Amino acid sequence: MSTVGILIIGFALGLQHAVEADHLAAVSTIVSEKKSLFSASIVGGFWGLGHTISLFVVGALVIFLKLQISETAEARLEAIVGVMLIALGINALRKLFSADTVHIHKHEHGTREHVHIHSHGNEPVASHHRFSIRSVMIGMVHGLAGSAALMLLVVPTIASPWVAMSYILVFGVGSIGGMMAMSFLIGLPMHFTLNRFTALNKSLKLIAGCFSLILGGLIVYEKLLV
Repeated sequence: MSTVGILIIGFALGLQHAVEADHLAAVSTIVSEKKSLFSASIVGGFWGLGHTISLFVVGALVIFLKLQISETAEARLEAIVGVMLIALGINALRKLFSADTVHIHKHEHGTREHVHIHSHGNEPVASHHRFSIRSVMIGMVHGLAGSAALMLLVVPTIASPWVAMSYILVFGVGSIGGMMAMSFLIGLPMHFTLNRFTALNKSLKLIAGCFSLILGGLIVYEKLLV
């Protein structure tokens, strides 16, 4: 196969790779916190960046140093992904159920004191720096786990090491684009229900948190306990 053909396949596989369940579960818990579709898309982009960094480093070790990834190491790395999904799910549910806090404000008009009781949505508005780092780290963990083994089944079949490294980069670009698109789609219902349908918005966040928690538990059970 020509080099161009190999790179096109790498890009297409990267796009497809973004829709795996564990990737969507992880990103959905962060996207559920975002109030804008732009922020939701950026979450996916930084996830893809972290994913690509891990793949590139591991790929270089495999290609140039002939590193081998054992099945035991792969299972443990995937179990780490499961633990991470559990933590993300618990965190999302914690934020959901502590979203509304009651405040009491006092002020005076002349000699009369007034007391106002109301609630504020305590939805986190994470800084750009904070959610960037978190998304990159989550992507790196995924890149070190089963996704690396999946992609590296193809890399050893490429004769030229530089074409193989180019394949990894193109694969990474595809995964970045695919995850940005998926994050945007996940963010759509979150965005349009935020101020219009509060109950539905909270239900979507509940689903995202439970999905991540349950899937993470299943991965840990399969990789460590079975």
